[in-house]
Amino acid sequence: MSVNNTQPQAYRGRFAPSPTGPLHFGSLITAVASYCEAKSQQGQWFVRIEDTDIPRIESGSISHILACLEHFEFELDAPILYQKDRLDLYHQAIETLKQQQLVYACQCTRKMLGSNAIYSGACRHRQLDFEHQAIRVKVTDQAICFQDQLQGEHCSNLQQDLGDFVLLRRDGIFNYQLAVVVDDALQGITHVVRGADLLDNTARQIWLAQLLKAPTLNYMHLPLAMNKHGQKLSKQNLAQALDFNKAPQLIQHALQCLGQAPVELDRPSKMLKQAITQWSTEQIPRHTCLNGIFE
Repeated sequence: MSVNNTQPQAYRGRFAPSPTGPLHFGSLITAVASYCEAKSQQGQWFVRIEDTDIPRIESGSISHILACLEHFEFELDAPILYQKDRLDLYHQAIETLKQQQLVYACQCTRKMLGSNAIYSGACRHRQLDFEHQAIRVKVTDQAICFQDQLQGEHCSNLQQDLGDFVLLRRDGIFNYQLAVVVDDALQGITHVVRGADLLDNTARQIWLAQLLKAPTLNYMHLPLAMNKHGQKLSKQNLAQALDFNKAPQLIQHALQCLGQAPVELDRPSKMLKQAITQWSTEQIPRHTCLNGIFE
């Protein structure tokens, strides 16, 4: 499978939440920023539900995401894409990497690996059968660097920092890194706007994109909204679900956190249109955390 996309490089952005819990204020910041950034450049904005990790899907989460998109009045440029419907595409990508001998089967379990953060490559040369095993991609001893629009230059040597990493778990669940690279390429995504908590994933995704001959993307990693305990707002930290009845106020607050000019309190659609006309990437805070109480 080749995911090479040769379409014209007009701006194509996306918002890609995981249905492991309801959307919270941190999610809204990402949605508003990615939406306004795309629309301010006469680009397109897509929504993708990243639901490959089936055991972690929380009941009602997808319905909540869809309701948020409706009540906050975002205008989508295509039907919503669901990763669970695209498993064959991820299998094809694995097969492409197999043919080039860029992946291998691994029988190492978490218990066997213990607390080791860097995989030693124990199974790299064992030539194990792929059936019922995890599949790892080979990395090399080289720096992967990219220029983030907000966070500046970032470099990572995957061999030294991580080691060969898993693309397909032994239980058949595809790793986020593979699915996102395949989907971004096939959707023709050109720009990724997301939270700074995903900054460390970027080198892995760039590496996979290179192996699959996919286009290089532009990245903007936003500062994270923090709760009063200094923790990022997240589902794991039980961040409050977005309140549909406060949609205008929450959009206003999200724009404030992003350093944008004020907008008049109105219907969400009108507020977003005004925000797009005033949008300035230069005003977004240039750090990884937004300190304050957001709950």
